[in-house]
Amino acid sequence: MSPLTPSPDLRPYIDELERFADGQMTPEEQEAFELRLEQEDALAEAHATYEQLTADLRWAAGHNTLRQRLQSLDERMNERGDALARAQSLAKARQRRVALLSSLGAVVLVIAAAAAWYFTRPSPARPDRNWEAYYQPDPGPAVTTGLLHTRPLLSEALDQYQAGHYPAALHSLGRVSPTSVGADTLLYLRGLILLRQGQGNAAQLYLRRVGEQDSSSELARRARYHLGMAYWQARELTQARAELGTVAADSLNPYRASARQAIAAGVLQAE
Repeated sequence: MSPLTPSPDLRPYIDELERFADGQMTPEEQEAFELRLEQEDALAEAHATYEQLTADLRWAAGHNTLRQRLQSLDERMNERGDALARAQSLAKARQRRVALLSSLGAVVLVIAAAAAWYFTRPSPARPDRNWEAYYQPDPGPAVTTGLLHTRPLLSEALDQYQAGHYPAALHSLGRVSPTSVGADTLLYLRGLILLRQGQGNAAQLYLRRVGEQDSSSELARRARYHLGMAYWQARELTQARAELGTVAADSLNPYRASARQAIAAGVLQAE
């Protein structure tokens, strides 16, 4: 049909055309309508125009539906892209948090390790301030067969002292006569036993009296060393340092090396 040709008037036939197109006619009506299409030019033109119009409408409807579908797909793609971008952003944020936590964990471990090392490290070696760490004990005279026969009480006291039975040794020593042994020897042994018993103050009373008659005797030199240790045991460090200093300066004193070691260690300085 030419665009310049006037469109046929569909209004007289619209009901029949719609029923025919929709398949609502009975077989007899449909057969009669088809016969009329062959015989009536106006009806045939109206039918052709109706078919073209409905085809155009279907195309327009389909095009609009396609446009809507494409628009919906585009929106879904945009939403998917946004969701993917958010997921990637969250993943990066988690990675940053994990990296930060890992760094913090490493820092905490380093700090914990440093703290553990600091609190468990061996402290710098400090000299032992205990007098027993520097004390060189005197076992006293050996208990021989001859001593047992000549001085049985002294032998008994020495045997008990050397066995560590200090109260019994003091008791036995109290039964020994000074005339049979010597006053300085009894004073010296009594001072030794009290010192070993932990009675530094009492030991001083006896050790100071040794050598009152002869301060240059070997027994007096020995007593001076043990007197210094008795002062140290009693925490009288000034007197201990003075006595042990004298011993350290005496080349004839058998305890010189022990005294010099204590003096050199500086452990007799007041705390």
